[in-house]
Parts: sequence; C-alpha cells; structure tokens
Amino acid sequence: NQVVGKTEVLVYPTNLLAELKTLVGEENLGVLDPNDELKPLLKQNHVEFSDLGETALGDFQGKLAIIGPFSTKAQMREGLAETIQKIARKGAAIVWLQPPPGPKDQIKPSFDIVPEGKGSIVVVQADLVVRLPENPKSQLNLVYFCKLALNPMSFFLPDLKTQP
Repeated sequence: NQVVGKTEVLVYPTNLLAELKTLVGEENLGVLDPNDELKPLLKQNHVEFSDLGETALGDFQGKLAIIGPFSTKAQMREGLAETIQKIARKGAAIVWLQPPPGPKDQIKPSFDIVPEGKGSIVVVQADLVVRLPENPKSQLNLVYFCKLALNPMSFFLPDLKTQP
C-alpha cells in the first residue's frame, strides 16, 4: 500500500476537428490532401468537405481551405502558390501546410500570416501538424490556424502586469 510514483496522463477527445464544422457554417471546407491524412479524420468527425484534389483548385468558392499536408515539395503542383493567392484574393481563408524542410532549406518561422486581397493565407511549417491522425496537439494546432486564417489578427506582447 505504498505510492511508487505519479504519472500525469493527458486525455483528449477524439473529435477535436469537429470544431471545423462550426467555423465554416453552411459552406463546405475545401481540402487538398495528397496523402489522405486529413480527409479520413474529417469524415470521422462528420465534417463535410470538398475534395480539391478532384476539382480545379482555382475554382474553389468556399470560406476556408486546407492545402496539405505534403510529404515533399515534389507533391506540390506547379503554380500552386499562385493558385492559392488567387482564391485568397477572392476572400477565402487558406491554411497551407508546408512539406518538411530539406537539410539545406532556409530556416523559416513556424507559421506566418499573409494577407491577400479579401482573404488571408496562413503558411504552417510541417512540424506543427506532424502525425496529424494520432497527434491531438497537431489537430488543435490545425484548428487554431483555421481560426487565424478566418480572423487574422495582429500579435501583441502579453500584459506583464496581470501575470503573477
């Protein structure tokens, strides 16, 4: 009857991505998912989406699109950046999940917000959404970036007076 040790366990719900339904409302979410990592999770969470791998990406008319994740740069279509800019200019919010960087690639910020016309693009580095199907932190990150794309905000320093 002795305590040998303590182990903290974090438990997450299995429906973290269901919040995306609320974000897009009546509109379908656009998804370009070349590795089929995200689409099964969305189906599991009953989130309706348009598969942008089966349609012309430039014709997307929705409110929010998730582009990626990509395993390599080679998976990205030629002209993808220009097409993403085009649909953002029309007012779409885009979350663009980048492929992992190569050993000689320039070091970049973990994510960046790019205003584009009436919309915005949140460019997200791969390590923030790694192992998306089994990683709750990555799923929470994805939801956060979708919210950020829909409602871009300026970042500010925390109020140090109210902190202990």
